[in-house]
Amino acid sequence: MPSDYDTDFYEWTQHQAAALAAGHVSELNLANLAEEIESLGKRDRRGLRNNLKVVLMHLLKWRHQPELRQTSRSWESTIIEHRDRIEVILDDSPSLRRQMEALITEAYPRARRLASSETGLALDTFPETCPWTVEEILDEAFWPEA
Repeated sequence: MPSDYDTDFYEWTQHQAAALAAGHVSELNLANLAEEIESLGKRDRRGLRNNLKVVLMHLLKWRHQPELRQTSRSWESTIIEHRDRIEVILDDSPSLRRQMEALITEAYPRARRLASSETGLALDTFPETCPWTVEEILDEAFWPEA
């Protein structure tokens, strides 16, 4: 007996995948299957936005607190790590590249607030809109100067 979607999600996914692969359409829970497929796309988009937020926040700290770059090497490693995560998501879902500007617009205000909170600098220290292009944000050689 196939597991119910609400009681054992993992088993439900395995049964749905097997039924789909075998072409047993009558065994598919189409409503929940459609919902889960849609949520997979949202998950990647959300992951991309969250990684952008982290990169942007650390680029802001890098730009506005140059005196702390050497003592806080973790900023550099965090930027590198999250740029890598962004590239993995974009490699897996290239269509998300078309949404990068919108995602940056969504992520930047949060990154700005976090940078202000973490640095103790006034919010208006940081530009109201993202000062960097998509290409700069993703470029491993890009490190903004003050």
